[in-house]
Amino acid sequence: MVSGSRAAMAPPNGNDRDTPGTTRRTLLAGVAALGALGAAGCTRVATASTEDGGDLLDRLRAAGVVRLGIAGEIPFGYIDKNGDLTGEAPELAKVIFKRLGVDRVQPVPTEFGSLIPGLNSQQFDVVAAGMYVNPERCEQVIFSDPDYQMLDSFIVRKGNPKGLHDYKDVVEKKARFATGTGYAEIQYAVEAGYKESDILIVPDQVAGLNAVEAGRVDVFAGTALTTREVVKKSGKAEATKAFTPLVGGKPHVDGGAFAFRPTETKLRDAFNAELRGLKKSGELFRILKPFGFTEAEMTDLTAKELCGGGTGG
Repeated sequence: MVSGSRAAMAPPNGNDRDTPGTTRRTLLAGVAALGALGAAGCTRVATASTEDGGDLLDRLRAAGVVRLGIAGEIPFGYIDKNGDLTGEAPELAKVIFKRLGVDRVQPVPTEFGSLIPGLNSQQFDVVAAGMYVNPERCEQVIFSDPDYQMLDSFIVRKGNPKGLHDYKDVVEKKARFATGTGYAEIQYAVEAGYKESDILIVPDQVAGLNAVEAGRVDVFAGTALTTREVVKKSGKAEATKAFTPLVGGKPHVDGGAFAFRPTETKLRDAFNAELRGLKKSGELFRILKPFGFTEAEMTDLTAKELCGGGTGG
């Protein structure tokens, strides 16, 4: 998603094949999809910060509804075949906001690259799209602590004939490489030495699977969740074992979280308090498990860690 890579995708709706737009969570803020609009929008909001942490939570309680920005990507946040809002982030939002005194959630679908600009221009109240937390984004929004962590994986032909297990393998074996629009995997491949202009960019993980099956590329990179879900019905492709990409030469684990306007620290803090309770009780895993998440993808990472000490923590 992108939704960078981000998404256990199986059902036919969402960002698989039938829902337009980019994928989620892994779209880097530095990638052009966010563009100057995102930066400009966040600058205006950030300079108008209030001392008391904002009053959005009070206003949401009074209205009885919170507007969730989603990017139509399975399993992070999407509209299902019955026209209902679901996904790991919306289902988690339903539980937490109900505990905060807000009974209803209302989806506001948009492209992944428009989530941060849309949030900061008040088109919706919260980003609920499994967005990866990174320092660039932390300059534009504030994040809750992550509700999941994620490693990368590849889609390859059955039997993995080229023996591709990480980005170094892709470079050394001169494999034809693809990933999704705005995916963080673009950065990871380039950091490993792959020429960016040689990367085939496709809309999403389904297109990536098709490219591998058709032999147009040797490998498609996405999140471990994305790849293992999308290959389940494939007779020609498989997902590799999850691995940790390198950032700055060091192993890097991504984490997905909810995003809030920089002024709304009171809402973010209240959300975090409920999230911590769900983690402690084990209810968080029960909420996320139906969307393909495993216990290994539960996390104690904080937004502050992933922001690198930036404003998002």
